[in-house]
Amino acid sequence: MKLLGPQDQVSKFIKDKCINSKIDIRIIDLISEVGELSKEILKGTNYGNKQFEKTKDWESEIGDVFFSLICIANETDTNLEDCLNYVLKKYEKRFTDNGDLGSGE
Repeated sequence: MKLLGPQDQVSKFIKDKCINSKIDIRIIDLISEVGELSKEILKGTNYGNKQFEKTKDWESEIGDVFFSLICIANETDTNLEDCLNYVLKKYEKRFTDNGDLGSGE
């Protein structure tokens, strides 16, 4: 797994372009981007009337969400590889213990 590469790329891009990467702005941006991704799901399912098909903007919107999440990780000095490894272990334990990934809460 190589998530540090994208984290370094985004960090360099943010610094080179002098983009505001403060956590409060990035969280609001992430929420906005997830909303746009949700809109693509609605479009891709014809508002729930058909099986999902990727829209022309699907990959761009996924990229926007990923970029925003990487900015948040970088701003908080968080290693995304460590986060993913942690959550995969957590889900593996849940699946082994409960037969599904839900938290049971």
